Amino acid sequence: MVAICLIQLPLVALAGIRREWFRSLKGAAFFATFILIMNLVSGYFYSGMVLTASTMAFSLSMSLRFLALMMAFSLFFLTTAPDDLGMALEKLGVPFDFTFAFTSAIRFVPDLALEVSSIMDAQKSRGLEFEKGSLMTRIRNYIPILVPMFVRSFERSLELAEAMEARAYGASEARTSLYQLKMRRVDFAALILILLALSASVYARYFIQLPQLVLPFPG
Repeated sequence: MVAICLIQLPLVALAGIRREWFRSLKGAAFFATFILIMNLVSGYFYSGMVLTASTMAFSLSMSLRFLALMMAFSLFFLTTAPDDLGMALEKLGVPFDFTFAFTSAIRFVPDLALEVSSIMDAQKSRGLEFEKGSLMTRIRNYIPILVPMFVRSFERSLELAEAMEARAYGASEARTSLYQLKMRRVDFAALILILLALSASVYARYFIQLPQLVLPFPG
């Protein structure tokens, strides 16, 4: 897991997205810490009120696994435009309806985040406080945020449906695109490296006995 996390750093530097990439991992760090703590607590009670080395290793591995996934997904979506992803999925034979729904959902995420930020600023200007009171009070204070967010999301969906109907979406099954994706030498080289890494991982998983930190429970 540590190797998978570290191998992405040169790719981030090469893509020139270090600031955006680290900003996208702020939320992931919170959830990774939460996963680590929950696994430590559950392993502590499962082991008979004893915190063993195997429990710590397992908890850390789960947290690192989540971080590796979030780092990879952040790197992918920060360097891949939704239109390019949609064309790639079409080249793989995925129906256009599924690719359009997927790419539209990706486009909605930053717009929805901006909408939530605007709603929170508007509610704060009206005197709503999110950081005061008990836990239940704070949860109730977020209801004025969720209701306008859902309403605005439904409005955006209706606007998108009307725009699709105005452009005769689905009238012709044979679709064309202004730009066409083509594989270059560097793409084939990257594909070969990925397949080699995948083959090595599968071989190591099933044919190589890797060392494991497993200690017997006390007593």
